[in-house]
Amino acid sequence: MRELKVGINLWSQGGTWQEFLEAARLVDRLGYEHLWTWDHLKAIFGDPNQPIHEGWTAITALAMATEKVKVGLMVGANTFRNPALVAKIVTTLDHVSGGRAILGIGGAWFELEHREFGIDFGRSHGQRLDWLDESVGAIRSLVSGQSVTSPAGGRYAFNHLTIQPLPVQKRLPILIGGNGRTKTLRTLARYGDMWNAFGLPEEVRELDGVLRRHCEEVGRDEREIERSINLWVAIRDTEAEARRAWSAWMQLNRTPLERSIEPSRPLLGTPETIAERFLEYCDAGFATVLVEVPAPYDRETLERLATEVRPLVAKAGA
Repeated sequence: MRELKVGINLWSQGGTWQEFLEAARLVDRLGYEHLWTWDHLKAIFGDPNQPIHEGWTAITALAMATEKVKVGLMVGANTFRNPALVAKIVTTLDHVSGGRAILGIGGAWFELEHREFGIDFGRSHGQRLDWLDESVGAIRSLVSGQSVTSPAGGRYAFNHLTIQPLPVQKRLPILIGGNGRTKTLRTLARYGDMWNAFGLPEEVRELDGVLRRHCEEVGRDEREIERSINLWVAIRDTEAEARRAWSAWMQLNRTPLERSIEPSRPLLGTPETIAERFLEYCDAGFATVLVEVPAPYDRETLERLATEVRPLVAKAGA
């Protein structure tokens, strides 16, 4: 039997808090493995000034409103916060949720929110990824009960730092998002437990080979890292109906339809069509699918993904 894990990432822009909360509860009731939301201070689709909820506050509230689903940010912006503070925040989330926290983290990319909030964006993408590597290394040590002192010349300046309490989970999982071959995937190989990638099946299969080489170089068993793929989905009885639904959601999020169309997403169509596409990613080694769901958090897609698509994938792999 082929095992497909599915998580749902609720866009934190464009909807009301009550809609957001009700969707999270539905995700939990439907038995999804993960529940995620963004870590952005400005809306990233359409008008940046439309409403958006802050990430850590929102996911902690959702942890209190759910019972079984694992919770995290997809992904936390490393530039926003001191990593030792992040270690404290995610540990608190782990206690609030009864051991359901995942630390999602990445280098950050949206310059506008940094400029408007006065947050240091760094000189380059490469520098931000260097900061990420230093940050994730410190967080891994802190949540494992180790003392951290920063090396001279680094971004951070920890001095024999420890944190208490430690997480509920013996090894709090760290998810790193991104496709960067040289730095992101090496940081993942050194410290991560989950990887969230994006792209067509043949693209992520090739990237997986890069990750395997990094794991070999740092002495890590690559089987310890869970591969997940980031997808957008709309499910209806026909592709035309699914496309109309997606178009309406993009209009609500003040986003031109063409802005939301990429080679690998969205996947639009019947449960059978979506299952076939999921199987392509499973065959590429990505048996965890993280589906982004825009406001207004379409109930039909959430329900049919859980009750129709997953059984079709399992049946195909039996």
